[in-house]
Amino acid sequence: MSNKNASKKGAVGNIPRQIAASAETCIDPEGKKRPVISLAAVTTIARAQKATVLDIEIAALQHGITPLRYLRNTGTIGLDGQIKLLQSTVAVVGAGGLGGTIIELLARQGTGHLVIIDNDRFAEQNLNRQLMSTEKNLGEYKAIVAANRVREINSAVTVTTFEAKLTAENAHRLLKDADIVADGLDNLPSRFVVENACRDLGIPYVYGTIAGFGGQLMTIFPGDVGLSCIYGSSGSLPEQGIEVKLGNPSATPTIIAAWQVQEIVKIITGIGKPLRNRLLILDATEGSADMIDLSR
Repeated sequence: MSNKNASKKGAVGNIPRQIAASAETCIDPEGKKRPVISLAAVTTIARAQKATVLDIEIAALQHGITPLRYLRNTGTIGLDGQIKLLQSTVAVVGAGGLGGTIIELLARQGTGHLVIIDNDRFAEQNLNRQLMSTEKNLGEYKAIVAANRVREINSAVTVTTFEAKLTAENAHRLLKDADIVADGLDNLPSRFVVENACRDLGIPYVYGTIAGFGGQLMTIFPGDVGLSCIYGSSGSLPEQGIEVKLGNPSATPTIIAAWQVQEIVKIITGIGKPLRNRLLILDATEGSADMIDLSR
């Protein structure tokens, strides 16, 4: 073995030892002692070993040590679930009301790679509901703003941006590396384009839409019933639906986006039952949640 290879192998071997040496003890809500590691320690080890923060976080979890930022995740998804999230790629098509919230939550949850696709810029009418929109960034590309926000939240997350409109011509290229695709769109034709591309690529698609005080969502795997079961043929679709009349209040996209993120986490971790062939309809005016079985 060359000195260079031996040195590289030794450096890799040092990572678990440095993680163990930097670990602290934390008392969890059940009163049990748990080994954890701080962000400062993770960052220090990553710099010393010329590794990424993501590499160190995964290595820590593999050795039973929880990065403190994920401590409140692991009670639900476990260490293995967190590793799966860190190793996953999620594409979010649209970075506005739904998409911006999806991106924020996935970054906080610890999704290793986010692909953000949006060619739009922030405008004043976005300020009421789009999480990434501020008075200072009006006119800026939503995808770029969202990527910068992710980097502020979680340095372990890699972000790829496409300031482009997803079309039938580029959909396969933009989505091909994703494990799951999340819907942050605002029109039906584009949703059908995403659904068709996901079917071709064998990727689950988490659909969501909002209008007024309500919204709906479901998860579509290749082979499942899909949007045509709700809207009919894609050949005669209006560009937009009733949301043009009812508007989009501040809380509505957050409600649906949160459910979409839960679907994504369930699929990646293998925990729970996704909303496959079932349409969930949430209506805040009535305080109701209805489920329609589309498989019938």
